[in-house]
Amino acid sequence: MIKISPTLSIKASELKFSFIRSPGPGGQNVNKVATAVLLRFDVLQTPSLPEDVRFRILTVLGNKLTTEGELLIKASRFRTQERNKQDAINRLQQLLYKAATIPKKRKKTKPTQASTERRLMQKKLQGKTKSLRRRKLSMENSYLTIFLP
Repeated sequence: MIKISPTLSIKASELKFSFIRSPGPGGQNVNKVATAVLLRFDVLQTPSLPEDVRFRILTVLGNKLTTEGELLIKASRFRTQERNKQDAINRLQQLLYKAATIPKKRKKTKPTQASTERRLMQKKLQGKTKSLRRRKLSMENSYLTIFLP
């Protein structure tokens, strides 16, 4: 059993491991021994997950799932199969824990009266600064520019 949270755990038999050649560290051994681990976990078919958790996992991890609903994790950080396998399991635990936790609802808040007043004062100061930058045209100059070329 792999423990995800105090109330959620999955069976080790639901995980499928395949070993592939690793592009990471390993020296000359890297071309001979398959040390990288490809972990597959079928999110859609597993009986270990409650429906609400499964739905959150599908929404949170949507881009990490295949079209069949399998979660793929490739671990090739270490030089041995065993450490890479443990790394893949740890990453699976973290992803499922993150997806299984219920997000907190956002509480709507109003801005305080003082912050509203500060914002309005800042707007008035900005408007005054911009009005000082404008060129003032007299009526005579504008009349001449309209009718004379």
